[in-house]
Amino acid sequence: MTAIYARQSVDKKDSLSIEGQIELCRSECIGDAFMIYKDKGFSGKNTHRPSFEKMIDSVKAGRIQKVVVYRMDRFSRSIADFGRIWEIFQSKDVEFVSINEKFDTSTPMGRAMLYIIMVFAQLERETIAERIRDNYQQRILRGEWAGGSAPFGFDLGRVTEETGKKSPALIPNRQCEIVKRIFETYALPGTSLSTVAKELNEEAIPCGKRPAWDSVSVSRILHNTAYVQSTTAVRDYFASQGIRGLPPEEAFDGTSACRIEGRRDRAKSRYTQPEEQRVIILNHKGVIPADLWLNCQYKLCHNRQIQNTGKGKHTWLSGLLKCASCGYSAKVSVSKGRKYLSCTGRSNYRICSQSFRLSIIEIEHAVSEEVKALFSGCAGTEQPGDTGQRLREDLSAVETKICRLIGALAEGNSVSVKYINAELLRLDQQKQSLREQIKQLERLEFKKEPAKFDFEKLQFEEKKAVAFRIIEKILLSSDSLEVIWKL
Repeated sequence: MTAIYARQSVDKKDSLSIEGQIELCRSECIGDAFMIYKDKGFSGKNTHRPSFEKMIDSVKAGRIQKVVVYRMDRFSRSIADFGRIWEIFQSKDVEFVSINEKFDTSTPMGRAMLYIIMVFAQLERETIAERIRDNYQQRILRGEWAGGSAPFGFDLGRVTEETGKKSPALIPNRQCEIVKRIFETYALPGTSLSTVAKELNEEAIPCGKRPAWDSVSVSRILHNTAYVQSTTAVRDYFASQGIRGLPPEEAFDGTSACRIEGRRDRAKSRYTQPEEQRVIILNHKGVIPADLWLNCQYKLCHNRQIQNTGKGKHTWLSGLLKCASCGYSAKVSVSKGRKYLSCTGRSNYRICSQSFRLSIIEIEHAVSEEVKALFSGCAGTEQPGDTGQRLREDLSAVETKICRLIGALAEGNSVSVKYINAELLRLDQQKQSLREQIKQLERLEFKKEPAKFDFEKLQFEEKKAVAFRIIEKILLSSDSLEVIWKL
């Protein structure tokens, strides 16, 4: 049996369609029985393709003696991947034919040509990838919008530079007025992220790609530097946050927006350290005055929670309870001595209709029973201490002091600024020391005490610590729950 394999990642005018590839491969299968395998919408960078994997399974089972493709890159773009597959082909005496490169591995010359072509194919791919990375970095350094979707309130467009060249940039749209409103509302005393979101949802104001406004979507806008009119005060704020890659003061002209590059390492799913970040002045004008943007940053900094560990005092499951319908948190409120459970998607954002019949006492009992069942077969278990909580509280206090001093910088004179900067440096060193202690403690956070673990006898904070260590979340429906474990 001969296998015809065709692949196309995206439809392009200058690329041959899957049907066209198959038609050309048929000419090599005259008089032979053949099976067609095709993958549409899959890249050739790896072999994780449904039809491709089915074809390899058939090769391993001995049902295929020859594989025909239109071009080498339709089969694989990686020497490592092809080398692994080629070993399977050789072990099963399977021939490989490429129509475009005109070689057949049933001959020594065909096998030699195969390896040479694969080397140059990967070299071309790596060269293209390097050129794309270099071009991306150059566009960033020029202040252009280097790629990705535009932030809420902007459209992707172009601006004409002094040289007459048109460069990619962000262009304000009608949603920009909503952005201004968010900053102005949040800056008011007593206003929180959730109250801003609730106000926007009540007026049915659309939230871009998300179904409704919530604390996360509002926070992302408030943190975004693409909106701010960059001044030297903004530069001082970045410096106080530990960012070392800062342009000179004259670059902060009070009109242009900016961007923090290196904010997130997606491969490691974490934010990079401030000293590894750099600030780029963008080629579009900011829409939020610096003082308003900074006021919002100080407020966000002051209200920031440490690792979202759940500060609720009404249940040791606080922070873990989620609505199974909308995904938002379930909160516990107390009125006249009674505890009530409600969905924040319903109460805060008006996007959910879920109501819970289970009481928090019933939920705690059910989860407690599952935790005990989980540990019932263990010879020894772990018991948490309170050192980590104390360190996190100390870290929170230090960050609050830093935020207050940053706010004082804007109003200080040359003498006070000198002393404030010295204090900021001391607090920053203290903050780094606390972070390091927390990291070390996370590795040794629990002490072994064999055969002494009794979940029911743990104190409130101890139960909370254990729950956060082993439970990812608890999904609540009207009258049922599901525990999603981290284990």
